[in-house]
Amino acid sequence: MDRPIRRALLSVSDKTGLIDFARALAAQGVDLISTGGTAAALAAAGLQVTDVASITGFPEIMDGRVKTLHPKIHGGLLAVRGNAEHEKAQARHGIDGIDLLAVNLYPFEATVARQASFDEAIENIDVGGPAMIRAAAKNHDSVTVIVEASDYAAVLAEMAAHGGATTLATRRRLAAKAFGRTAAYDAAISQWFGRSLGEALPDYFAIGGRKLQTLRYGENPHQQAALYSSPDTRSGVTTARQVQGKELSYNNLNDTDAALECLAEFGTAAEAACVIVKHANPCGVAIDSIPLIAYRKALACDPVSAFGGIIALSRPLDAATAGEIVQLFTEVIVAPGADAEAIAIVAAKKNLRLLLIDALAAPDAPGLSVKTIAGGLLVQSRDNATVDRLRLRTVTKRPPTPRELADLRFAFRVAKHVKSNAIVYARDGVTVGIGAGQMSRVDAARIAVRKSEDAARAAGLPHPLVKGSVVASDAFFPFPDGLLQAAEAGATAVIQPGGSLKDDEVIKAADAAGLAMVFTGFRHFRH
Repeated sequence: MDRPIRRALLSVSDKTGLIDFARALAAQGVDLISTGGTAAALAAAGLQVTDVASITGFPEIMDGRVKTLHPKIHGGLLAVRGNAEHEKAQARHGIDGIDLLAVNLYPFEATVARQASFDEAIENIDVGGPAMIRAAAKNHDSVTVIVEASDYAAVLAEMAAHGGATTLATRRRLAAKAFGRTAAYDAAISQWFGRSLGEALPDYFAIGGRKLQTLRYGENPHQQAALYSSPDTRSGVTTARQVQGKELSYNNLNDTDAALECLAEFGTAAEAACVIVKHANPCGVAIDSIPLIAYRKALACDPVSAFGGIIALSRPLDAATAGEIVQLFTEVIVAPGADAEAIAIVAAKKNLRLLLIDALAAPDAPGLSVKTIAGGLLVQSRDNATVDRLRLRTVTKRPPTPRELADLRFAFRVAKHVKSNAIVYARDGVTVGIGAGQMSRVDAARIAVRKSEDAARAAGLPHPLVKGSVVASDAFFPFPDGLLQAAEAGATAVIQPGGSLKDDEVIKAADAAGLAMVFTGFRHFRH
């Protein structure tokens, strides 16, 4: 049913488009009601507006905390048109109906994002706004509710087409959006409050966000998908600026996030880092003083898997590096900046996506990871353990050399971002073999060696790159067989969490093979 709009309440924190919207409503004969700053803005623009206080007969009090929480406002929003009892109550108490509500909330999310104080954050929790929005959305059969300025034009167009009225379909769509907005708002408050109290996992867990992009499809073409923001202010793919290329897909976003999270482990390194990701797994990682060389080394680890992958750089993209990258079919390049010549080179590949980020996230920052399961959510704190903060314990007769120790730390950083079971071989700050996502750790070790052999053949080298390397395991070796596989491949040192019932047997096997081995005490399962 179409519902004519004769009376509108406007109360907005973000006044974008407000004056034009209000003028258009007034031009259609709509009476305007407003509060505080919104009323002042409308009056300053020459519009006739009725202040809420003159309707309620009660002034704004307590620094504006109480102004719209009144029966004459909520009765006007909740009264069901055509309901005889509701109409009697309206007449008895002098309550006029409100046909349109436009409210956007105090900027709580933005306040928290700029690291405001606890007290300032509390003052930016809107109370009256969500209450009015929920009332109007509940009574959407009679009331049009708007929570974003982007909907002003559509409502005005519909009113123009329907004699000053809106349709039920539009009111329902806007009501659903309104409930989503208040839910996301409350989720942001709940999560912030939990973090402030050091309570990451409260009795009730709320999560919500604003849709940033409707995606063409999900992991597969038959799946629907969209990208949403979240209260987490962590820098990453959602905050990146896309300079050029096709629209990012679900898989692009997922893989780019994986690349940036791995790259973050090297954000404070003096040398440039390059991470190449395929299907959410690093397939090549390297550091070097020259970004181009870092890219070449990362690519050499597994040039076959790098085809169609994501390339992430810890230094701005320069022309030389861009010139080599575009020779390979690549889905996404992401870097903290790019020079004009590099951008021009990438532009020649019109489908290649170039993303620029402001900064790499801190790998040790707190946060939450959320995964859906049937009927519920699995929520955990981020894996923010970093190898630089771990106390490495040598458990073999031979301690690692300084070169081996540096490579062990490097390999363990990468292993943290490889799907379990994960085995990573590295040498001189370069991955030389990665085995990912296997049911058996022995199989992961074998796959890493085979990939190293393939890479060596592609590079025309006489022996696999794992010869003389070190190896990292994301979790303990339950038996000596996985470690012996690494020794046979030519690894000289091992880093692993330790903690197996057979640690003694594994240590003896390492000593017998002449390996140096350190325990971290931390594992990095990644499912």
